[in-house]
Amino acid sequence: MGKQQDVGAADRHSESGTTAHRPIGGSADARLALAQDPTTPHMTLIDLASDPSPVVRKAVAARPDAPAQALRPLTRDHDRQVREAVARNPSASIANLMRLVKDADRWVRWAVAGNPACDESIRRVMAETSDKELRGLLAESRDLEPELAARLIDDVSPEVRERLATHTHDPEVITALLADRTARVRKGVARNPRTTAEQRSALAADPVVDVRAALVRAVELSEADLARLVDDRAVQVRLAMATSDVVPPHIRQALARDADEMVASAARDYRPGAGNASAVRAPRIAHRPSAGAGRSGGGTAR
Repeated sequence: MGKQQDVGAADRHSESGTTAHRPIGGSADARLALAQDPTTPHMTLIDLASDPSPVVRKAVAARPDAPAQALRPLTRDHDRQVREAVARNPSASIANLMRLVKDADRWVRWAVAGNPACDESIRRVMAETSDKELRGLLAESRDLEPELAARLIDDVSPEVRERLATHTHDPEVITALLADRTARVRKGVARNPRTTAEQRSALAADPVVDVRAALVRAVELSEADLARLVDDRAVQVRLAMATSDVVPPHIRQALARDADEMVASAARDYRPGAGNASAVRAPRIAHRPSAGAGRSGGGTAR
């Protein structure tokens, strides 16, 4: 999908001679249909960007082919869902995204984080924000610049560091966070499939039970590490092994004879994929829950 085009360029619909700029009138539903119609000319979309109905304006804001002259004023719309639609629009300009990443509404700011048009300048603003969730979304970005990742290693929020630890592809960042004093951060490293065998061995010996339990659920381990963990002092760790999809069958067979009946039963009753959630979630790009969500597509405009 291309970036926004100024309306000064020739309108491809008008050029065809089959569609001219249509005057806007009729009901709000008719105007919504016009805003959603892929053949609607750019000049009409610009007019619809100032429509009295927020549902119509949101429909314009969500169009990847909307011209810059339509999206620019919608970044200042008094309806936050309209601004959020622009923030998600992959054709939004960097200038518009820069404005929206500083929006007073958190949902608008968070929507910018998931926009594929975000560049380094936007990510730099995200790294400096006081919004912990926005920094957390940044930490989950695969394209995160090393300089920004280095800054997040020392983020004041353990949650941000944990999300960086879980999602980073940078070996140096993984090494740094492996030494983090906060257990939840090391737990994030334990869930990261890009750790080395040596790092996994270190995590297998971590003093915190939650870290070891997260490790056995998430990644394949060496025979030496498995042999040590199958006799782990913590029932929680052995139970995690018994229900893990990445533990080899011979380890599960050993756990079926565990002294703790709960562990033994879990190992005997294990079924692949049953209740063992994916270790690394996709980045959490938040979507606002809305009672009127069904209306934003083709519903009734007001």
